[in-house]
Amino acid sequence: MNAPEKKPQPRWARRKDARPEEIIAAALDLFVERGFAATRLDDVAARAGVSKGTLYLYFENKEDLFKAVVRGNVLPVLQHGEDLVEKFSGSSADLLRQLVRGWWEMTGSTKIAGIPKLVIAEAGNFPDLAKFYYDEVILRALSMFRRVLQRGCDAGEFRDVDVDHLVRVALAPLVMLAVWRHSFACCEHEQLQPQRYLDVYLDMLLNGLRKPQAPEKSHARKKS
Repeated sequence: MNAPEKKPQPRWARRKDARPEEIIAAALDLFVERGFAATRLDDVAARAGVSKGTLYLYFENKEDLFKAVVRGNVLPVLQHGEDLVEKFSGSSADLLRQLVRGWWEMTGSTKIAGIPKLVIAEAGNFPDLAKFYYDEVILRALSMFRRVLQRGCDAGEFRDVDVDHLVRVALAPLVMLAVWRHSFACCEHEQLQPQRYLDVYLDMLLNGLRKPQAPEKSHARKKS
């Protein structure tokens, strides 16, 4: 006799070790698509292929799940950037270029870029989440870029600038690019070209930081 055919097990029974990662991935999709308020845990569980009860084994509530999404997707990118700043031996201009290009590849061009728009849109209704994002993401990003700008000033590569304010000016266009892609981009007749945008951004930033060259002294003798 042939052995009885085994029925396929539910996804959550087959992949116990992967449950938290699958739940976080599903939550990221839904948070970016719908926003924080409109995302229901029932929908997250369904998209992850787990029961709602299983979801609660790993996350206490929706706020806890959102924090896990940020810590699992955004903070590793920040850590990558911080490691680059720590080990980089080239010029500060090249370091800025690598940070910006790396941010685009790892965050800006991915669904993770929808998180800043979500936080900005819902900060008034969920101030605790905004405070969490500010403390764990924004402050670290500001600190990282501040180090690079100060590095360039200290080495004489950049002119003397108000680093504490410039770091916010430097990050604002990157935040705007991420927000634009998840908002007004759908209304454009001609789609914004992110790579060209970043080229222009880096050109303006680095030329604005460039230390002016001292005028050359004239060795020509004055006619008597």
